[in-house]
Amino acid sequence: MINLFIHLFITVRWIDVVDILLVATLIYQLYYLVKGTVAINIFIGILLFYLLWLIVKALDMPLFGGILSKFIDVGFIALLIVFQPELRRFLLFIGTTDIFRNGKLSKSIFDFKWQDKQIQLLDINAIIRSCKNMSESKTGALIILTKNNELKFYANTGDGIDAKVSVRMLESIFYKNSPLHDGAVIISGNSIVAARCVLPVTERADFPAHLGMRHRAAVGITENTDAIAIIVSEQTGEISFSKEGELKHTLSPDRLKEILEIEFD
Repeated sequence: MINLFIHLFITVRWIDVVDILLVATLIYQLYYLVKGTVAINIFIGILLFYLLWLIVKALDMPLFGGILSKFIDVGFIALLIVFQPELRRFLLFIGTTDIFRNGKLSKSIFDFKWQDKQIQLLDINAIIRSCKNMSESKTGALIILTKNNELKFYANTGDGIDAKVSVRMLESIFYKNSPLHDGAVIISGNSIVAARCVLPVTERADFPAHLGMRHRAAVGITENTDAIAIIVSEQTGEISFSKEGELKHTLSPDRLKEILEIEFD
């Protein structure tokens, strides 16, 4: 027994360990994408089906195993169809994640200049003052702040504005009788790119039922991209913040300012 263990240990190469870690990471990321959505039940069902096929194959049941194998053969195409939204989120996550931002390469000259430009352009105070005023008047609002992803696709679903960020401009857009108030405002740098934009809504099964479509859209866009969303509730005037699909509720203007300063530092 000891000799067998030593033999197995010796035959395990370092590349095998890397291979196992990569597979484990991939499975975890896939689980993270479908966690909390209706797709998690499908994911579990497919996993159980695959385990059943392995058991049937091990028991040498050719007839039943042959039927199950046909489903396994077309399983990849079925996965592409069933998990299309989750796969899209996964590819967007890979494409928009700045791998080097937390590493030493984030201190490179080009990255430093880009970040410095963002700090100079983004008027955080104007956003805070407008959110405070809209909160007090219970004016519903959904403001999206872009980072690496410019969200051009979603900006094209609304009306182009290309105006400088200001308190009056934001309050005018979200004024309840304004034709632009229904939808999201997308801000890039210090420019209001578009208003009345249509955003994807989250499909999470555990999403709080008392929250409306603005909150669902805020979580949806931050699940799919690296953008940041600010929500002002029309019913309560509560200010919320969303990043990476997570919501922070009941924020004061001062707390929201602290968060934005950290995000765009």
